[in-house]
Amino acid sequence: MIRYFARRLFHAVLVLFGVSLLMFLLQQAAPGDFLSEMRLDPQISPEMLHALRAQYGLDQPLPVRYVRWLGSVVRGEFGYSFAYDVPASSLLLPRVKNTLLLAVPALLISWLIAVPLGVLAAARRGGWLDRWFSAGTSFLLALPEVLIALLALMIALRTGLFPVGGMRSEDEPSRLADLLWHMVLPVGVLVLASLPTILRHVRAAVSETLGSSYLRAAEGHGLRRITLLFRHALPAAANPLISLFGLSIAFLLSVSLLVETVMSWPGMGPLLLESILARDVFVVLGAVMLSTLLPLAGNLIADVLLYIVDPRIRMES
Repeated sequence: MIRYFARRLFHAVLVLFGVSLLMFLLQQAAPGDFLSEMRLDPQISPEMLHALRAQYGLDQPLPVRYVRWLGSVVRGEFGYSFAYDVPASSLLLPRVKNTLLLAVPALLISWLIAVPLGVLAAARRGGWLDRWFSAGTSFLLALPEVLIALLALMIALRTGLFPVGGMRSEDEPSRLADLLWHMVLPVGVLVLASLPTILRHVRAAVSETLGSSYLRAAEGHGLRRITLLFRHALPAAANPLISLFGLSIAFLLSVSLLVETVMSWPGMGPLLLESILARDVFVVLGAVMLSTLLPLAGNLIADVLLYIVDPRIRMES
């Protein structure tokens, strides 16, 4: 067991190391930096620019800068922001919490809807429910996520039912209720974006399981249909769905960055866009690293669930 999880953790660390090294190389290849644009300001002397480059370590070779940045990551700083002159972590961590406020509820709601609907659609292949299921998921898959977000914004503006932009209202006394009300629209968009893919995978996995001899034998013993589906077919189809659970975390985070930018939610998306435009290198690096770390954590959770559910993995490990 320890070797199994140590191997998975080692792979995750290697991925993080590779992503950080690639980002540093891309940053080096990009023309200019944050301080280059300051040369256009006549009030800033060349001596001050030279001092600032030395302060932020931009005059050092690339390997030295990379090692210094790794040291700041170990200290929990992720480098310093050029634009705000504070550790990048002080900007990133509050935004990560805001992103998780959208991604985690959307993930749970998507799976709570997709699992029973997908199982029922698989049980009634060719029926009216399955046809409506196929048409609805095809329609949602054809819609880009940005279009879903813009349509939700248009409905909110026309009806006035939901707040548009931000995560709090200044004149609202109940903070928790106001926060939840602001979350309805972006979480709903994330659910609509991720739901059709999860639904189709659940239906496909359960449909394949229902055709197995194991399920036919269980059905021949006179088990109730609902018991057969949810106590036998669904656990038998759990392995690919657990793997999909880890991948759906990465998908939701990528869509969340777009939805946050469109809907002005103060998460990682707007901060990453602002930092890219300002060439605030270390904030961009920190945002990319955290955006990589969260899906890796989701995959580790999926590995733990697979280890618990599937005895074959326990025997191999």
